Amino acid sequence: MTIEQLANRLDDRFRLLTSGSRTAWPRHKTLRAVVDWSWELLTEAERMALRRLSVFSGGASLEAAERICAASAVEQGAVKPDEVLELLTSLAEKSLLVTEGDGAQGDGALRYRMLGTIKEYAADRLAEAAESDLARQAHLGYFTELSESAEPHLRRAEQLEWLARLAADHDNIGAATRGAIAAGEAQAAMRLAAAAGWYWWLCGRRSEGFELIVAATRIPGEVTDEVRAMVYALVVNFVASGRGDGHEAAEWIHRAYLFSQRSQHGNPLLALVIPLERMLQAPGAALSAWESLLDNEDPWVRALARLQLGKMRITLGRAGWDGEADLELSLAGFRALGERFGISFALSELAEQIAKRGEFAGASELYEQAVVVVTEIGATEDVIRMRTRQAQMYWLNGDRDASAAAIAEAERSADGVTWSYALVELALAKADLARWGGHDEEARRQLGVATTFLGGDAELANIRAELHDVLGYLAGDLTQARTHRVAAWQAASEAGLAPVIAKVIVGVADLALRLGQHEQAARLLAASVGVRGLPDRSDPDAGRIEQAARRHLGEARLAEVTREGTQASWPELVEATLAS
Repeated sequence: MTIEQLANRLDDRFRLLTSGSRTAWPRHKTLRAVVDWSWELLTEAERMALRRLSVFSGGASLEAAERICAASAVEQGAVKPDEVLELLTSLAEKSLLVTEGDGAQGDGALRYRMLGTIKEYAADRLAEAAESDLARQAHLGYFTELSESAEPHLRRAEQLEWLARLAADHDNIGAATRGAIAAGEAQAAMRLAAAAGWYWWLCGRRSEGFELIVAATRIPGEVTDEVRAMVYALVVNFVASGRGDGHEAAEWIHRAYLFSQRSQHGNPLLALVIPLERMLQAPGAALSAWESLLDNEDPWVRALARLQLGKMRITLGRAGWDGEADLELSLAGFRALGERFGISFALSELAEQIAKRGEFAGASELYEQAVVVVTEIGATEDVIRMRTRQAQMYWLNGDRDASAAAIAEAERSADGVTWSYALVELALAKADLARWGGHDEEARRQLGVATTFLGGDAELANIRAELHDVLGYLAGDLTQARTHRVAAWQAASEAGLAPVIAKVIVGVADLALRLGQHEQAARLLAASVGVRGLPDRSDPDAGRIEQAARRHLGEARLAEVTREGTQASWPELVEATLAS
């Protein structure tokens, strides 16, 4: 039986073997004795290499092994870098290492890893030799440098190559970060988190990355301004990716901005902190804040600034066609760079915009394109979000089979994902689809799932508005419906976001319709369009209410009350309906 077979069959790695002759040499009766025997046959150089390799998680490339095995060339008998390949080959021939080809790097390079039993034994020997910290520091240094070398390439066309290189050593990067955190090394932990943060964001490991980044920020100690600024900016990116109202991110934005201003050599990503800080200081200057980056020296920053400018025009209800034009320019910028995350981001935002015009087939196709490119980089969390929206587009276009297939794809992508923001999107989309299809109980169940994943975020104003808005449609009687509409309106007013307010006004129009106030329902729909800046044909509730009002009022009277709604004060319209 080989060492590998022994390791796989034993629950406790160094328990007495239960098979074999009772009279066999005792050395052969325990796995520890077998490994001891193998160890004694090694040269001193082989022993040094083997024990230092125990610091790796998930294997090592030759380059990494050379750095760690030859970490201290001054001590007597130290291994030299050019000797490491021969030592690795010898250890593999003795079944103490397992070799495997790594196609992820595209060059077929071998990687070397230990079985769990051998790794545990070698780690014990490393501690006995008082080299544990030496090896850990060498390991930390190597993977920090690798991550820093890769980071700028993750925003260019070569990102797939560099993502593959980092993915091959994902376990090592995580282990190095955890080791620095456990040792209380603030500078080292935050430096590696700053370098690896964008990789964690892109590669479908957002929960793990966010946990490590935040843990690194909690370590007391001196840290350079640039590293602090970068880590705080990454925290902003993670916390702002959900449905929160931005308050959680505000403190991190302030910190990132403060340290970025002190830094001499800022990462291009830090430029994005400047408009965020300006928006906090002067909310009315949101558009000019993003416009200030349109001439930034980094083309990726320019493309993202253009995208955020377009989104901001839409969010503020000032879209016209300018917001969509900004999105188109952003997409062109990302395509020129070959940067897939940016391409998918711009495509999905454009899909949302054409869906508002009722072009559901086109929106579905744009989402398909976005899924294809984002799948290349491995951003599973974004695939979930895009598939759920695609499922809704298919449903609105009348293709129920395609809708079901898209939501099934989203569910498959969500298997094993722990990033709560993505799971919230899936549950809310399933709630909408269930409600649109007349399955109210399933809609309520999915709202409960979403609320669970939201945790404390469920109390944020914009999220309360959304949840009460849906519950208003599901309410079985007018008293319940009015209660939810009042709660949704109060929360939307507190949030102060145009798309949220517009959506809640449509819900109040539904209440007016249920009260038999068809003219008021039409006025409210017109007011909703005024708040948003453009009609939203992707809202089936608005379409249903408009059709009901048209049937009851006729075209001429509908046009009259629509004009009235456009000219009226939308807060007064809402308050009047809620009070009736």
